[in-house]
Amino acid sequence: MPATPRPASRNQPKVAAQPESPNPRQILVGFSVAFGLFLGLCLLKFGNPPIMEKYVNRPSDIYELLFAFPWPIGWAYRLLTLLTILGIGCVLVLRRAQDTRQSSPAQAGGPDRTGVPWWLVALPAIWLVWQMVAAAKSVDPRLSGPTLTHFVACVTCFYLGFFALGKVTNLWPFWLGVLAAFLLVLTEGWEQHFGGLKETRRYFLLYIYPTMKDIPPEYLKKISSDRIFATMFYPNALAGALLLLLPPTLGLLLTCRRFTVAARSFLAGAIGLAALMCLFWSGSKGGWLLMLLLGLLAFLKVPVGRPVKIAIISAVLVLGLAGFFARYLGFFQRGATSVSARFDYWRAAIQTTAANPIVGTGPGTFSLAYQKLKRPESEMARLAHNDYLEQASDSGVPGFLTYTVSVVGCLFLAFKRGAFTDWRTFTLLLGLLGWFLQGTMEFGLYLPALAWPAFTLLGFLLSTARNN
Repeated sequence: MPATPRPASRNQPKVAAQPESPNPRQILVGFSVAFGLFLGLCLLKFGNPPIMEKYVNRPSDIYELLFAFPWPIGWAYRLLTLLTILGIGCVLVLRRAQDTRQSSPAQAGGPDRTGVPWWLVALPAIWLVWQMVAAAKSVDPRLSGPTLTHFVACVTCFYLGFFALGKVTNLWPFWLGVLAAFLLVLTEGWEQHFGGLKETRRYFLLYIYPTMKDIPPEYLKKISSDRIFATMFYPNALAGALLLLLPPTLGLLLTCRRFTVAARSFLAGAIGLAALMCLFWSGSKGGWLLMLLLGLLAFLKVPVGRPVKIAIISAVLVLGLAGFFARYLGFFQRGATSVSARFDYWRAAIQTTAANPIVGTGPGTFSLAYQKLKRPESEMARLAHNDYLEQASDSGVPGFLTYTVSVVGCLFLAFKRGAFTDWRTFTLLLGLLGWFLQGTMEFGLYLPALAWPAFTLLGFLLSTARNN
């Protein structure tokens, strides 16, 4: 007979229970929610260029904190620091769980980044290092310091999007905060159009203007116009936010299976209409044309016959351009002053680059170079209204190349690896393409409300550009 096993001795030491390791999925959800809320807050409260931070005052009461004024950008840097620590911890825990389970990265909670060129991942960091070199040779450290700190935040957002957010398989926890803020931006835009902007102007002229000694000319121009800007720095920045966020928002809503087809269509249609009206009321001519382009690119993906597709695209193109010229005919008859002013900015940026081709004049110092080169009839500008030419002017040809190649490389690789096969990734690519193209005529790179979400989404898009 087999021996009967003896019961365990009472004096035998007990094996201590191993503490349960954190659940990677819960960590991902927590980080996604926090990061989405932070970027949503950026849309609402951190829209000013860092070089104009001296005009931002701390809110003095709860009303100013919630509704009236932007927040000091130092608050955003503190929040981003905490998020960076959380993101690093999230990546480390996920890697530890992956090593413990000896499973693939997809099983550990994220996509495989096999095939992403290492130089493309490292290029934003190389760009940042060159910005530091240019800042060390800056003609005005008081302008370059805040701009460089902002660039550090941009690159931090890129790597959080690539390494941490890139492991997320369900974007809804992240997108909830961004979507909520985006809806508040649209609400503020509608409120401004239907009387809010006029009331803000009256309040400013009666109670704030008499008490201020140093008022930015940009703010006076903005508050005197009927063009809405919502929570952004000025109307064209609102157009940039719409170009960046509307396509992925619609893509996420239209593919959400938690809603019925009718509910999805209603939500996407309502938000799309509200956003397009805000774009119209912003008076952004470049934004109108770019949104028309993005819409046509999106329609190319719709599964309809080629003759029908060609007919609809031709009709939309003709009607869209006709509406554009009908809306802005007076602007062109007056000589298109803002267009001619941009050509003067760009001419000065090219001349500055030719004079300082290696390190430029320092991040954020375009206004000093332009002040010496501007035509007498041109109005003064702090930024070049072209992210790429300003990179060349501020940090030389190396700064221009590293920044441009990093953005174009991420977009091209995502397209090459099949981003157009999935609606969510395709609409994300469209939004980033709109942001990239608007950078040829605006300065979205220098606005935290636009640059930080864009860099985050760019890093996430690159993390999905893996081999099929």
